[in-house]
Amino acid sequence: MNPSRTLVRIAIPVMAAAAVGAVTVGALSANSSSRSGSPVAGAEPRADGAPAAPSAAGDPDDPASWRLPIETYLVSRADARLVGSTRDSVIAACMKRAGFPKWVPAPDLPVLGGKTVTDWRYGIHDAAQVAKRGYHPDAAEQQAYDRAMMAGAVDKSGADPATLQGCAQSAGATVPAVTSSDLVERIKGDSYVQSAKDPKVTAAFAQWSACMKGKGYAYAKPMDANDDPRFNDPRTVTDLEIATATADVACRTRAHVEKTWFDAEAALQTKAIKANQAALNGVREANKDMVGKASAAATAR
Repeated sequence: MNPSRTLVRIAIPVMAAAAVGAVTVGALSANSSSRSGSPVAGAEPRADGAPAAPSAAGDPDDPASWRLPIETYLVSRADARLVGSTRDSVIAACMKRAGFPKWVPAPDLPVLGGKTVTDWRYGIHDAAQVAKRGYHPDAAEQQAYDRAMMAGAVDKSGADPATLQGCAQSAGATVPAVTSSDLVERIKGDSYVQSAKDPKVTAAFAQWSACMKGKGYAYAKPMDANDDPRFNDPRTVTDLEIATATADVACRTRAHVEKTWFDAEAALQTKAIKANQAALNGVREANKDMVGKASAAATAR
């Protein structure tokens, strides 16, 4: 299971978006801040750069409000939007000088599925949502995502790829593109996989499986239900899927799957961060520098 793809069944249009400046959210810290910049509660790093003790900040019954230690070293969604929009402006100015004034950047892709790093990371948890959509994203969100993808796939400026690429590269001197550290992504991915093997987590899985069996469903682990190939059609939500997902959420709640899994992963991340603190401090400073350059460029324009 790839945690970055967990649960999101996306209906992709035939044409892919040719997005130079568009911001995607897979590697961003989605819950570091909202689009408006309002912070979400979480553990702030200590003066030495180490993260504070991990805790499920926010609502203990809402995994979307929890915050993992590694998120300190991810780029927040709000910052990514700032960097992306500023880069788009720089690229657009370059394209205009090159003779393509009608060029416009691909739109940012709307949020689809989980709204934060931890929302849906350990599985679905909203009974009201699954009663309508099963394991699929909200229908309106899916439509908005599809529209943005289609809009990004159309370029009416007549610009050649070489010119666009050149402008994108030159923009990097003023506003570097958003990137995610390989180290951060490795810690985030490894902790997800390894935490699923923690004895407390596997015990919660077994309890969940027994609960599901009692409801007539045979799955060994929670993600097996989500990954059931019968539910893979991105545009179809069946009665069977809704019934399965509804039972899934009820059994997850009874077995405390999300909180048990989160606690195990947070502990592993804290250990990995401590072992790589110097490098991670550098990542955090690089992120600050990138955002600072974008802010300066945005102000100058």
